[in-house]
Amino acid sequence: MAELKYREALNRALFEEMRRDPLVFVMGEGIAERGGSYKVTEGLLKEFGPNRVIDTPIAEASFTGAGVGAALIGTRPVVEILFVDFTTLILDQIINQAAKYEFMSGGQGKVPMVLRTQGGAGNGLAGQHSQSLEALFYHIPGLKVVMPSTPYDALGLLKAAIRDDHPVIFIEHKLLYMTKGEVPAEEYVVSLGQADIKKPGEDVTVITYSYMTLKCLEAAHALEKEGIRAEVVDLRTLSPLDKKTLLESVSKTGRAVIVHEACKRGGVGADIAAMLMEEAYDELDGPVLRICGKNTTIPYNLELEKACVPSVAEIIAGVRTVL
Repeated sequence: MAELKYREALNRALFEEMRRDPLVFVMGEGIAERGGSYKVTEGLLKEFGPNRVIDTPIAEASFTGAGVGAALIGTRPVVEILFVDFTTLILDQIINQAAKYEFMSGGQGKVPMVLRTQGGAGNGLAGQHSQSLEALFYHIPGLKVVMPSTPYDALGLLKAAIRDDHPVIFIEHKLLYMTKGEVPAEEYVVSLGQADIKKPGEDVTVITYSYMTLKCLEAAHALEKEGIRAEVVDLRTLSPLDKKTLLESVSKTGRAVIVHEACKRGGVGADIAAMLMEEAYDELDGPVLRICGKNTTIPYNLELEKACVPSVAEIIAGVRTVL
């Protein structure tokens, strides 16, 4: 096992997949010579050259459309959008074209494309660079949505996403890039659609994903000192959603708390809470609780920014409430 930073794990995944399959290429703003703003594509240009590591103009709609077209003819593009906020410029290409092409062609065509982007609050980047928009893509049939929380998951899931024959929205949290974790030296893939129990427990199920997984684990370890054993389930993949793992965990604990950074209103947590009430009602000992971001634009001020997203203290208080 080697200890890698989250961004290094993503970089390794790209290297491995581009070496394995000559049809894989990457494109985006500043990803070639600069190696990307978060250094995820560092070194790719030197090995694979400008035909497979393509710097694009600041024209998201155009180069994303080019990526969709490239996928349609059989290549496997990995398109990088610097901030998830900027995906609002490419909704037609992703939602109306990439997500629907296989269905509308009667299965005759596929769009094996990965859209890499990063989101979430942190670093005082204000309202147009700090959003959590995963629910937008989660809502769309035909799209897969992946949000890994650890270097191990990031590497394995990115490899799986690149090999998948469907369009995958791969969202990385800006505060995860410098986090570290153990990663096997040998090659591996993490299957899409499989949640991971990051910490087993018996008293309450805490359902989360992305950066909030780290906060939930911190809260769970603090609660353990009080004798409360929280089971932390990291979704890893929002769509397809691993309902089996969620239902089994909630059936065991009888209680559920859902934590995500995105706004509470219309968030992924609302859909999961409804699913649990519909399919695990008799197993629950109380209502499902959601701990989510505030329904507000993320402010520039660092202290106000912190107040807009769930804290460890809020997660601890929420678990105590359901118990």
